[in-house]
Amino acid sequence: MTTLKQFYGNWHYPTSIRAGIGRINELPSACQELSFKAPLLVTDPGLAALPMVKQVVSHLVGQGIHCQVFSAIKANPCEQNITDGVTAFLHGEHDGVIAFGGGSALDAGKAIALMVGQTRPLWDFEDIGDNFHRVNTDKMAKVIAIPTTSGTGAEVGRASVITDEQAHIKRIIFHPDMLPNIVILDAQLSVSLPKKLTAATGMDALSHALEAYCVPSFHPMAAGIALEAIRLIKEYLPRATANGHDIEARAQVMAAATMGATAFQRGLGAMHALAHPLGALYDSHHGLLNAILMPYVLKANEKVIAEKITRLSRYLSLERISFDGFFQWVLALRKQLAIPHSLQEIAIDACRANEIGMMAFNDPSAGGNPIAFSAQQYSDIFKKAVHGEC
Repeated sequence: MTTLKQFYGNWHYPTSIRAGIGRINELPSACQELSFKAPLLVTDPGLAALPMVKQVVSHLVGQGIHCQVFSAIKANPCEQNITDGVTAFLHGEHDGVIAFGGGSALDAGKAIALMVGQTRPLWDFEDIGDNFHRVNTDKMAKVIAIPTTSGTGAEVGRASVITDEQAHIKRIIFHPDMLPNIVILDAQLSVSLPKKLTAATGMDALSHALEAYCVPSFHPMAAGIALEAIRLIKEYLPRATANGHDIEARAQVMAAATMGATAFQRGLGAMHALAHPLGALYDSHHGLLNAILMPYVLKANEKVIAEKITRLSRYLSLERISFDGFFQWVLALRKQLAIPHSLQEIAIDACRANEIGMMAFNDPSAGGNPIAFSAQQYSDIFKKAVHGEC
C-alpha cells in the first residue's frame, strides 16, 4: 500500500535536498541553518498573488524571520530583472535568497544571489571559458531553492539562463557555487499547476534526462540517473497531468525533474540548442519548445543513438524494443498530453530559419549533441519542426 511517507527523504546529491509532502513547513529551520534573518523571496508575479506565497511569508515572519517578496521577473528572465532584484536585495538589507517557483524564479533567484556582491556586469559571468573565475565568491548570497513545478530542475543547477534582450539570445550564467545550499522538494506545492503547464514542464524534465542520456561523453553515473528519470516520467507524468491531486504522481515527477537536471551535468544537445534561441526570439515557454522539438531532434540523431535508445526502450518495457518503438512512444505521449506537433501551432514560422540555425550552432548546448550539426542542419531540423515533418 502506498503511503506519503514513501516519498520522504533527506538527500545529499548534488546538494542538501529535503524531499517530502509538507516539508515546506521546514523552511524556517532551513533559514536558521543558513543564518538567514531577512531573506528576499524571489518568485514570479503569478505566484506572488497566490495564497501559497502569502502563507510562506507569514510562516517565516511568525518565526521571527523578516522576509520580503520580489516578483518583477518575466517568464524568460532578463538582465533588467536581475538588476532590479539586486537593488531590492540591497535596499532591503537582505542576507539570503529564497528562490520559490518555476524555472524562471529559480534562475532569477540564483542570478540575483550571485550578483549582489559583484562589481562586474552580469554578462561577464557568462559560461564561456574560465569567466566564472571572475566571481567574488565571498560576496555571493546563499540560496534556498523551492520548486513549485516539475520541469527545469533549476533547484540543483549551477547556472541560470538569462535572456539578453539587446542581442536577442539566452546566455548561461555559471559558477559552481550557484548550486543552492538547501533544496525543499514538496510536491504538495505543485498540485494546483494547470494541466498544460504540468505537461509542458514534465516534458522539459524528459528532454533533460533524454539528452543527458544520449550525450556521448563518459559519465555513467549521470547516464544511470537519466535512465531512471525517464522511467519515472513515463509512469507518472500522464497521471500527474490527468489528475493534479494525484500526490504520488506529483512527487515522482518532481523527483524525476530534479534527477534530469542532475544528469545533465553530462551535457545537453540539439533540443536545447534550438529551444534557447526560440525562447529568446519568441518568448515561448521553454518546456513546451523542448516537447515540440523532441521527435525532430531524435530523428536527426537516429544513426548514432539508435543502440542507446534501443537499450532505453528495453528498460522502459515498451512493446517494441527499438529506436522506432521509443520514437512512437514519444509521439504517443505528446499526443496524450496535448502537446502541439509543430512549431507553427504556437505561431512560430520558418522565416528566420537561417538565423535560428546559426544561433543553435553557437549555443553551448550544441556541444553535447551526439552529432556536431552544422548551422544549416540546425536550420533544416527547425524547419521540419515548424511544418511537422518527422
